[in-house]
Amino acid sequence: MMMPRLVPRWPAWLFCWRAACIQGASVRQKMWAGPSKIPGLGGPRGAWGTSPLVPRGSCSASSRTPEVMLTPERYPVRRLPFSVVSEDDLAALERVVPGRVITDPEELEPPNVDWLRTVRGSSKVLLRPRTTQEVAHILRYCHERNLAVNPQGGNTGMVGGSTPVFDEIILSTALMNQVLSFHDVSGVLVCQAGCVLEALSQYVEERGFIMPLDLGAKGSCHIGGNVATNAGGLRVLRYGSLRGTVLGLEVVLADGTVLNCLTSLRKDNTGYDLKQLFIGSEGTLGVITAVSILCPPKPSTVNVAFLGCPGFAEVLQTFRTCRAMLGEILSAFEFMDAECMKLVRLHLGLSCPVQESPFYVLIETAGSGPGHDAEKLGCFLEQVLDSGLVTDGTLGSDERRIKMLWALRERITEALSRDGYVYKYDLSLPLDRLYDLVGDLRARLGPSAKHVVGYGHLGDGNLHLNVTSEAFSTSLLGALEPYVYEWTAGQRGSVSAEHGLGFKKKDVLGYSKPPEALQLMRQLKALLDPKGILNPYKMLPTHA
Repeated sequence: MMMPRLVPRWPAWLFCWRAACIQGASVRQKMWAGPSKIPGLGGPRGAWGTSPLVPRGSCSASSRTPEVMLTPERYPVRRLPFSVVSEDDLAALERVVPGRVITDPEELEPPNVDWLRTVRGSSKVLLRPRTTQEVAHILRYCHERNLAVNPQGGNTGMVGGSTPVFDEIILSTALMNQVLSFHDVSGVLVCQAGCVLEALSQYVEERGFIMPLDLGAKGSCHIGGNVATNAGGLRVLRYGSLRGTVLGLEVVLADGTVLNCLTSLRKDNTGYDLKQLFIGSEGTLGVITAVSILCPPKPSTVNVAFLGCPGFAEVLQTFRTCRAMLGEILSAFEFMDAECMKLVRLHLGLSCPVQESPFYVLIETAGSGPGHDAEKLGCFLEQVLDSGLVTDGTLGSDERRIKMLWALRERITEALSRDGYVYKYDLSLPLDRLYDLVGDLRARLGPSAKHVVGYGHLGDGNLHLNVTSEAFSTSLLGALEPYVYEWTAGQRGSVSAEHGLGFKKKDVLGYSKPPEALQLMRQLKALLDPKGILNPYKMLPTHA
């Protein structure tokens, strides 16, 4: 066995880790949540005990929590002239999906509220189709009757895109949870849109592959919703976005037309790439019913380093060194500030595994050779420690340790939700300016904000800026907006890096796109959904 080199300035944890990780490490263990069936996975997953409509770690709606204000009462929005669901409509829809037309108010409460408990609709009907043809019949009927439809997957979004604003019919993909095919040579997975991401991860891992995306809400989010929002997550640095890994889609248009572009080909240069219209369209152009996605091979060796840095300049230099020295085995580079660590410790009882630092970074490597990966990671750690870029750290190569370290990063959202009302901003910014806005806002807001924190996917230039207060405050919102968007536009950044626009961010699209682009988006919407019944009040700005 290769022995660690004796370098006096290395801490003891590094010696122990290098010897241990050469023996190999496995991918971090997955937690189960949500009631989905996948062939080969053995029945309903509700047995693992988490609500299907609530992401892992979030709090479900209950009588013990304050009722969420109706969206039209909090936001200036007016109902468009859609029809109202009648008894005749319910009877017609019952014939399409018998036994799966939900009108019970108690069952309708969770899907009417986003998991952050910031917006609430008043839908009286939820439909649960199982097949593409059932979705087509539903949309054809709603198109003829001018009934608005709110497509919904796991309802784990951050911007109110998956909950109704008024009384739109909720079209849930929860029962569309079947794997249609998997090719164990190419790694191409074809599945229905309602498959839960974590269930798919388990399915392909058992066959030697992994999903190309990984999210904190993986226990509840649906792959169709991931694609509809072009979700980013923790693996974009290594595997790219869904715009590159999704090979084909099956989509039902507003009038019930089924668009079958469910190809499994890596290369298909014939005409317009229509699937790209629906990736990131947030259910406003069509309802995704099936997905073909390319899965990379499962790495045999995974290591995670959790390091403390004395400043953000050192975080950037650590990332630069990391990319240069780790190269092809680097799979994730995440950062969080000291305020984030305080919140996960305060609200979740998680302990910091390293000495207190102004910033922390989480680095994951994934490869096929334990000795090779250990040597590269060891040389990198020696470099950043000797240069003072990192002041302390810890590593994990076994499932338990890796899961524990990732929890510090993945559960920040949960900790924030327990701290009060959360104002969330998901921004893309130049790396050298990525954290400047956090300090700027702390000075601007002063005691009016409870906490101002910054964390995110540094490798992608993605800052998650969050501000908490005891309760929703219009004055605090006024101090944040449009200031945050103007600041971001001044850096030529994006006001939505990965969360989408949904209902909450639709009117700030103009900070990231020119008028010509907005006009073309409206023309596409009018072409594909002339009556505007699909996910109304979302994504496109209210005003011209």
